Amino acid sequence: MSNYPKTSRLMQRGTDFLGCETAILCGAMSWVSERTLVSAISNAGGFGVIACGAMTPELLDTEIAATKALTSRPFGVNLITMHPQLFELIEVCRKHGVSHVVLAGGIPPKGSVEAIKGASGHDAKVICFAPTLALAKKLLRSGADALVIEGMEAGGHIGPVSTSVLAQEILPELADEHLIFVAGGIGKGQAIAGYLEMGAAGVQLGTRFACASESIAHPDFKKAFFRASARDAIASVQVDPRLPVIPVRALKNKGTEEFTAKQIEVAGMLDRGEVGMEEAQLQIEHFWAGALRRAVIDGDVEGGSLMAGQSVGMVKAEEPVADIIAQLMAESEEALTRR
Repeated sequence: MSNYPKTSRLMQRGTDFLGCETAILCGAMSWVSERTLVSAISNAGGFGVIACGAMTPELLDTEIAATKALTSRPFGVNLITMHPQLFELIEVCRKHGVSHVVLAGGIPPKGSVEAIKGASGHDAKVICFAPTLALAKKLLRSGADALVIEGMEAGGHIGPVSTSVLAQEILPELADEHLIFVAGGIGKGQAIAGYLEMGAAGVQLGTRFACASESIAHPDFKKAFFRASARDAIASVQVDPRLPVIPVRALKNKGTEEFTAKQIEVAGMLDRGEVGMEEAQLQIEHFWAGALRRAVIDGDVEGGSLMAGQSVGMVKAEEPVADIIAQLMAESEEALTRR
């Protein structure tokens, strides 16, 4: 990307690792990060990532094949570590020669990193999410090739610490020797420039791409984003401390209240011994998957889940993916030039 020499230089390690032109990953958003958006991002020089979510191995197989039909450029697949068929999903990625697998949702289970790297036959790379410095070091020792540090400003499942604090804790400690991508609340290129200067190899954005022209999200879903401000994207509340509930950031609506009721229901099932902790977690995840689908696909912006990061206030209109990436790069380049 010769038009952005300063930004491209700082992204060089990230682009070499990802095999793309700009070290901008698209966060894996269930129902949104599918073949159309993923291929568009990769074709525009970024790095698209398929959100596997609750897909079966058969569905993932179809989605990867369909994405490969739309782009010849690299893309990744995001797998949830708690998925009961995780190792079958890894095998599907291996079969298709997926170059990068992102493991999200918790510490990778024993053997999963080795399954992605050792049995791949094509040197697949593993990217993991690290919410703390201690866990970041552990994941790198366990074989992760790169990390995403994602702050609580992000949409969807979030951790407890802000992006700026995570960046200050982790980048000075690890970025010289390891590939660290920063995510959470990034909506402008000026922020990208700052994290690159701190040592990040690149960035990940989700909310900024959710309403792209190529996104299949329902028009009403997109309109809800255009109307929203940063303060409308709130984190869910944990009702029962026993429930292993990861907070989720979404636009406040009736669906937010329904999640509270769902937690109370599952807690009652725990009390009665009808489910164990693992099943309770899966029920919570299935709730989110269904609620998100209702919003993204059906356009139910009242009862569905409008997962969005706090950068939603910077999303004002539909734009082609290529224009979004070009704008982010231009903003970053301008900021670095001013410095």
